[in-house]
Amino acid sequence: MKISFVGGGVMCEALVSGILKSSLAESSDVVVSDPSVDRRSHLEELYSIETVSNNTDLLDRDGIIVIAVKPQILSYVLSDLDGRLRADRTVASIVAGVNAETLKDGLSHESIVRIMPNTPAQIGSGMTIWTATETVSETDRADISNMIETLGEGYYVDDEKLIDMSTALSASGPAYVFLFLEALIDAGVYLGMTRDMARELAIETVIGSARLVKESGQHPAVLKDMVTSPGGTTIEALVAMENDRFRAAVINAVRSAFERSIELGNQ
Repeated sequence: MKISFVGGGVMCEALVSGILKSSLAESSDVVVSDPSVDRRSHLEELYSIETVSNNTDLLDRDGIIVIAVKPQILSYVLSDLDGRLRADRTVASIVAGVNAETLKDGLSHESIVRIMPNTPAQIGSGMTIWTATETVSETDRADISNMIETLGEGYYVDDEKLIDMSTALSASGPAYVFLFLEALIDAGVYLGMTRDMARELAIETVIGSARLVKESGQHPAVLKDMVTSPGGTTIEALVAMENDRFRAAVINAVRSAFERSIELGNQ
């Protein structure tokens, strides 16, 4: 496959790395546009790919174009590409909150794919949600699906509304887990452990718990009950969490992220 990237940031690099490692493309098939000289040099040296400084330099290339910029930068990208793309090229966007209709209008182009990965994609353990407009070819759908699988797990949805919901749950989700993990480590230190010991125990507990949910197929509530003895330490901790509105705080956080995603898409 031939593929071009607008924006050479962390997620672009994760995709480039995955594509090359899985032999979906050769280095000569990949080009990245980024205004930063340092970023371009990094990508060229590490992956032996071509980089360019102007988005318009991608117009004469073949294959899929992936827009991998922050929402605040998107207007400049759309200005560069509007009305200048060949009809047979698919544009895939990983820009949070920006819907397919906005991209179609901004690019004067019909073949659009929305992709929402998360940061564990950097180590091949990501969760990526995606959808495509009807005009995207089966070949490009297959190539994008294969590309997404290099990041970890992929999940296709027909209803684009689920992308914004996924942005709040799985794309922002690692930050929630990191915050919980940090608090768990601090709790161990508070009790008297060294930070190194608390860190190792907390990390392995989170990893093992998530793996148990996935591999057992059991509902988290069932597994929680298995750990919770009558009158024991775990139920005491769970009651304290409920009293501090832990569950409500998580739900409200995801709802707030969803609302912000919609706001970004309307800017």
